[in-house]
Amino acid sequence: MTTNMGTIDRGLRLAIAAILLFVALGTTLTGSGVLFWLALVVAGVFAVTALVGNCPAYGIVGLKTCKDC
Repeated sequence: MTTNMGTIDRGLRLAIAAILLFVALGTTLTGSGVLFWLALVVAGVFAVTALVGNCPAYGIVGLKTCKDC
């Protein structure tokens, strides 16, 4: 699997994932309905793509945010 995400992109995704996890699990803003599960799913996808360094949506569009790839 090739890398198509730069370090800034990966860091931002991890930060957004952490914020979404906090909002879903640490507050009552999302309740326990659809917003709760949506926040968890988006946080999970952002975390996995950031850790792996490959975003499938970027591959479909042909976008790369890394300088070396």
